[in-house]
Amino acid sequence: MRVIPVLDLLDSTVVRGVAGQRDKYRPVESCIARSASALDVATAFRETFGFATLYVADLDAILRGEPNVDIYQKLKDEGFELLVDSGLRNAFDAEATLMSGADQIIVGLETWPSLATLEMLLRKIGAERVIFSLDLKSGQSVRKLGDVCSDDPIEIGCAVIEAGIREVIVLDLASVGIASGPTTLDTCQSLRDFAPNVKLITGGGIRSAEDLKNLRNAGVDGALVASALHDGSITPQDL
Repeated sequence: MRVIPVLDLLDSTVVRGVAGQRDKYRPVESCIARSASALDVATAFRETFGFATLYVADLDAILRGEPNVDIYQKLKDEGFELLVDSGLRNAFDAEATLMSGADQIIVGLETWPSLATLEMLLRKIGAERVIFSLDLKSGQSVRKLGDVCSDDPIEIGCAVIEAGIREVIVLDLASVGIASGPTTLDTCQSLRDFAPNVKLITGGGIRSAEDLKNLRNAGVDGALVASALHDGSITPQDL
């Protein structure tokens, strides 16, 4: 199972996510990084854990439509592989994010408009470059896709897989940064039962190596982690 460290960017600084309450996000205080700059945190992840792939949640782009393109490019120049959520709403934004250095783009339920436009995007740039983020809050979908009647997370997940998505993130924002333990296992299992070959990544609440083992044993392919790395709750020896 892949462990993928997260950079949450707000005001062009790495912040610590707290239960999806973005007004409470503050610059991260880390036991491994010397500052909250994106390059310092990314370098610390690589030097401490050997991580070369980063998940970038660009809240400046998601909330205000102001992507941190210069940060993507700096990280790319330093040799990092980037999975970028920049609040995509259309194919033009998706292509611009790829041109800015993203290796894969995140199409998030929070901002993407419809299943039809997702199918068009997959045909245009290829499914291998797109990850769909099933964004939840306390187990509920944050919103519906415009042309999918249901707001049930499983039904939305199945619909995007049928549309051609090969990789899905199941992310519960309410669990981010509060060391609650993973809350998405049932959803992941339902999607795994529906599509045995889809790649599943989950995030929110991961607090220890034991949580990672439980996710791996449940068949999850990857885990998004931030706070437990910064706090020292997960160490290089654990991995």
